[in-house]
Amino acid sequence: MLYTSVNNLKIKTLSKLKIKKYRDKQNQFLVEGTHLVNEAYKSGNLKELLLLESKNLNLDVETNYINENVLKTLSTVETPTGIIGVCQKKDMTIKGSKLLILDSIQDPGNFGTIIRSSVAFGIDTIIINDKCADPYSDKVIRSSQGMIFYINIVKKDLLEFLKEIKGQIPILGTKVNGGKNLDTLEKMKKFAIIMGNEGSGVDPKLLDLCDEYLYIPMDKKCESLNVGVATSIILYELTKKR
Repeated sequence: MLYTSVNNLKIKTLSKLKIKKYRDKQNQFLVEGTHLVNEAYKSGNLKELLLLESKNLNLDVETNYINENVLKTLSTVETPTGIIGVCQKKDMTIKGSKLLILDSIQDPGNFGTIIRSSVAFGIDTIIINDKCADPYSDKVIRSSQGMIFYINIVKKDLLEFLKEIKGQIPILGTKVNGGKNLDTLEKMKKFAIIMGNEGSGVDPKLLDLCDEYLYIPMDKKCESLNVGVATSIILYELTKKR
């Protein structure tokens, strides 16, 4: 089918998915471009494919066509690719013993980088609070390079969650002073590592529940690292130690 009107009910409904509250309400989200659509398809998240009339992508999924005006209505990028996927959110539960806890990570680029590194280094589940950026926003998805389709992401009250797992799994935090040098850390089979907000760091109430604190040794001229970079380094050291 070819959609040519931006006033079509379906198109109007899909265009609302650019807004978080409608993504939550409809339990769907959009991705754009060949790479992200293919990742959504491979992971089983792709529900429908919308192609510009001149485009072709042979996937075994419901496929419809759109014109330029409809594409501009649905797209969130300056130069639309003409390939848009409608994706279904999956129900996710906490699983595994390697957990990453994110306290109010608000920058979509940082969040996407963290998702990508989590997949690369074998994190089982990411637990976020309601102050984190929406993992299904277009910017987070693009920053993750499609790795969002391969990780569990669960929203929780972090304080209550840490109280639940206290004593069952080592809870790790980060501290420049009083922390354990990351270089001396041995590989851990299970852990819950907390990373905090770009400006204010981890909530002190959460840090108080940690069993151990870590820090990344670096040149004194550099006071701190971007949270996406810091998380990637820590996850590498936690999971790839020999």
